[in-house]
Amino acid sequence: MKDWRKSRGLFLTAVSAGAMLNPLNSSMIALAIHNIQKDFGLSYVTVSWLISSFYLASAVTQPIAGKLGDLIGRRKMFLCGLLLVAISAIGAPFAPAFALLLIMRLFQAVGSGSIYPAGIGMIRDHIQERQGAALGFLALVMSTMAALGPTIGGVLIAWGDWPAIFLVNIPVLFVCFLLGWFVLPKDEMRKKLPLSDVIQKMDVLGILFFSIGVIGLLLFLLSFKTKVDYVSGVIAVIFILLFCWHEWKTKVPFIDIRLFRKNPKLSLVFMQYIVVNFIYYGLFFGLPSYFQDGLNLSVGYSGLLMLFVTGTGIITAPLIGRWIDKVGVHLPIFTGNLLIVIGSVLLWIFFHHVPVIVMAIIISLISAGCSFGNVTLQSAMLQASPASVVGVSTGLFQMCRHIGSILSAVSLGLVFGSHFDPEHFTTLILVFIVAGVIILLLGIRHSRIKPDSAGA
Repeated sequence: MKDWRKSRGLFLTAVSAGAMLNPLNSSMIALAIHNIQKDFGLSYVTVSWLISSFYLASAVTQPIAGKLGDLIGRRKMFLCGLLLVAISAIGAPFAPAFALLLIMRLFQAVGSGSIYPAGIGMIRDHIQERQGAALGFLALVMSTMAALGPTIGGVLIAWGDWPAIFLVNIPVLFVCFLLGWFVLPKDEMRKKLPLSDVIQKMDVLGILFFSIGVIGLLLFLLSFKTKVDYVSGVIAVIFILLFCWHEWKTKVPFIDIRLFRKNPKLSLVFMQYIVVNFIYYGLFFGLPSYFQDGLNLSVGYSGLLMLFVTGTGIITAPLIGRWIDKVGVHLPIFTGNLLIVIGSVLLWIFFHHVPVIVMAIIISLISAGCSFGNVTLQSAMLQASPASVVGVSTGLFQMCRHIGSILSAVSLGLVFGSHFDPEHFTTLILVFIVAGVIILLLGIRHSRIKPDSAGA
């Protein structure tokens, strides 16, 4: 038995410590925007690119990094991601101009986005027993970091202004690199490919079409919050079609699109994950503004109520993982999807007739359903993915999270407009009900597909 297997906990700690860098850094920046805007003398719209560019870069990077990890080795990809984050942690605090700070932020997004697919791939390869519990632990860590990110960022900014949210990565990275170097199992010898073979297998033209298409799509969706950018939409359609045509014809595709036709289980997992994140981020971004602007609650009270959203995921994630290990993914997926529908319907029925605290408890049902989806769909994705492309599948899985979050932001803008009130929030609840029914039907369809027809 290999040495690393004797310390399952240390192995999961190494993977989780690296994976948490993406949600932590994506959320800490929220409280730093005001100070950065003031220091560089820029408009909010310009400085907000520190947020938008992070999500764009992460969404595009993760499938590419997953593919590269499949080829050169996931441990190498994990460590390289840490090095890129280290560059940003050292360079960003001393950036003399906003353009350089933005570049450092992109390094941070690409590096932290590269770590997660590599980590999930290593869990798939090296943890066969109680794999659901392992994924539940990883989901717990990432949910906690996403939830606590703004609070951690606020404390750091009060102590050392906005550079502190970059500098805090340095000690974390030092520990992550030591764990990654000494704890994570070395890549197999067959992973050591010549550079020319790696370039050929990476399908550079396919990656180019894919990147331009995805960036165009995300920019088009983001533009709905202000003025619709039809040019980005047209570019997205053209390059996504080019990507599909190229991947269908090439012998060594970046993403074999035939996989989605041969493997409907995997396709349904991706579709469900988009809807799950659409609902979750609709709550995460919409509720604080509604509590404060629609119900005139204080910031402190609103923050406490939001614990019903973020705290539910933290509590339930490890329990769901253990349940998956006992019964498989189908029943937990159905349960989570059903909780979303039940919670949304109860919220619609009792919205005007119950105290705020009761409404928050009902909302926790929806949040619990989303937590089920986060863990169960991750496990279902690993089961449905062929071992040779698990890195790409994981990257696409995470890209679906970004698409869902952006769709939620677009929907919130369309539903609420310039103000938040009970009437508009009722409309949002109806949107959640429709989304819940859709994901419930997708989950039922997923459970009816036999494993031998999944193409895995």
